[in-house]
Amino acid sequence: MRDTRYEFAGKTVLVMGLGRFGGGVDVAKFAAAGGAKVVITDLASAQQLSDSVKKLEEFADIEFHLGSHDPADFEQADIIVANPAVPSDNEFLKLARRHNKFITSQISIFFQLCPAPIIGITGANGKSTTTALAAHLLRNGLGKSIVRDTSIENRASRIEHVWLSGNIGDEPLLTVVDQIASGDLVVLELSSFQLEQLAQIQKAPKVALLTNLTPNHLDRYGTFAAYCAAKENIFRFQKPSEDSPAVSIFNAEDKVGAEWFEKYEKAAGGGRICIKFSTDDVSQEIRDSFRLPGRANLSNLAAAIAIAKYFGVDDDLIKNSLPEFKPLPHRLELVRQTYGGLVEQIPSSAGSYQARLRRGVFWYNDSKATTPQSAIAALEAFDQPKIIIAGGYDKELSFDELGRKIAENAKAAILIGQTAEKIADAIKASPKNQARTELVESLAEAVQLANQLAETGDVVLLSPACASYDMFDNFQHRGCEFIRLVRDISR
Repeated sequence: MRDTRYEFAGKTVLVMGLGRFGGGVDVAKFAAAGGAKVVITDLASAQQLSDSVKKLEEFADIEFHLGSHDPADFEQADIIVANPAVPSDNEFLKLARRHNKFITSQISIFFQLCPAPIIGITGANGKSTTTALAAHLLRNGLGKSIVRDTSIENRASRIEHVWLSGNIGDEPLLTVVDQIASGDLVVLELSSFQLEQLAQIQKAPKVALLTNLTPNHLDRYGTFAAYCAAKENIFRFQKPSEDSPAVSIFNAEDKVGAEWFEKYEKAAGGGRICIKFSTDDVSQEIRDSFRLPGRANLSNLAAAIAIAKYFGVDDDLIKNSLPEFKPLPHRLELVRQTYGGLVEQIPSSAGSYQARLRRGVFWYNDSKATTPQSAIAALEAFDQPKIIIAGGYDKELSFDELGRKIAENAKAAILIGQTAEKIADAIKASPKNQARTELVESLAEAVQLANQLAETGDVVLLSPACASYDMFDNFQHRGCEFIRLVRDISR
């Protein structure tokens, strides 16, 4: 039954946080289409939010209060929809509570209204790729599965459509919710911030999966334990329905995942199925058909296979569908392989010039790597000599392990942003340091220097290990700028 609080006609809906990448656009469209008076408030300026504002041009009655928050907006609104990036103890949300306002979020509304089972995927790293892979395998398995184990119900044959959403581009939730049928499946990437919002209404996905857990967002949570507690909401509030159990899927190779599997398996009654996955589960035949590099992507594949097999998709369909899967933008994305041509002239000892040809330098965009652990996974994905471009906004994470890995496994590190000196110190602290370390002022300088240092067979890897907000709007902006710079120098 539709929650009557989401009947927006005639109400004032305040959207708190439009976002530079359009995080509030979906809910603004949903509320405006529902007959609400929509007011959008954001601390960023109209110029900074111009791309998001443009997406709402068709709704001429939407009011934009940008550049600051006005307390009056929170006192006068009927409903406040908060962006996931806004912590629950925000002073303006506290003001709204004092005035007994109804506060919700995009993800909470979606979970209240969605008629289809939701597969939710969270974790510190790999959740976007795992989400996209799971949807890909399920879409290719619809109505085609051959379940050789007759004790397993062929669940996939009943699925009519698979929907995909999350941090995978501008994917709406609310503007498509009326198109979703009860016979569909929704595969959804969920952040710790969104899980906190779902915990407020005690909702969780029917099928929930944890990719892995390493420290992240300590600038918001303070401790790794608090971050883990936010993630655990994906399992804590799972509830079985009359006709099916809740399904909890854990990474057996991840310390926290293994601990949680044991905890929930012991507590599981008839209402919960606990499944664990590991890279050992992936057969050699399936590995051979998978094109994404590195052990981290193999772990993502194992996670997606755990979901697909629960819904009855067999090994042959999994194997045959994998060659069609393309890596997501900004996740170990091969931008260009440069070949030949006169790149630069180097003075010889005799004072004349010798031309140096550079062939086969591989440039990878891994801008989505916003934690040290994800950058380590990127480094370990390649056997070739590596030049890493890293650094960015400081989320107060430790770079000690990343520093050791760069020192021992990279040819050079070119560092930018707020964390450049911290990462440099971590590299230099390693007794096995073999990496040349350079600090530069901009991504453009980093790309130019990488081009000068790279030799035949090298991998140049943008894998920042940090968020982007010190220099860019978001990781997409950073990745797109890297792609532009690489294409400029390799023409």
